[in-house]
Amino acid sequence: MHQIFSDIDSYATQHSAAEPVLLAQLSKETFQKVLNPRMLSGHLQGRVLSMLSKLIKPNHILEIGTYTGYATLCLAEGLAPSGTLDTLDCNEELFAFQQKYFEASGYGLQIEQHLGNALEILPKLTEKKYDLVFLDADKENYINYLHLLIPMMNVGGVLLSDNVLWSGKVLEPASEKDITTKILQEYNQLLANHPQFETVLLPIRDGLTISRKVF
Repeated sequence: MHQIFSDIDSYATQHSAAEPVLLAQLSKETFQKVLNPRMLSGHLQGRVLSMLSKLIKPNHILEIGTYTGYATLCLAEGLAPSGTLDTLDCNEELFAFQQKYFEASGYGLQIEQHLGNALEILPKLTEKKYDLVFLDADKENYINYLHLLIPMMNVGGVLLSDNVLWSGKVLEPASEKDITTKILQEYNQLLANHPQFETVLLPIRDGLTISRKVF
């Protein structure tokens, strides 16, 4: 079964838009130099993020969890000409890596990097409301992030939540020690039933939820 899914993923990738050259370079350097390169969004999911952003045409994007900036640049492809993208990460060692690719992309002036604890930074971002939010940070705080994000989003805005299938662990009862899986199960249920969102969970890679704020 795993091989079937792997083959389908490869087929889907082959029949999707080509990966931009700069992103291919970013991916290669991430795998060569950075720990946990599987955290990278990658070609197929990156094109999904790009397509969604282009359809939404956001004026303001918020990303929680930058890593090496692959998803950031995919999301930036749909930005309005005068749009902005705020991206938050706590890993100081990756700041210069991200910045190098942001500047090379042509979106450097539209992207603002925020370094530190997202739970502390988010309440300070009060100058604008967001049309598109990508959540891909510490899973243990997904519910905490959600509560902070709701008033920061425009009506009609879209929240994308990554890794919501957690390698399939969400399908089984979580052990008492497996806090991450328990929180993701709660988060998925919360979004599915939240009165302010309409939600669809897509089995892309490790799971990607699309939630549209309705009021």
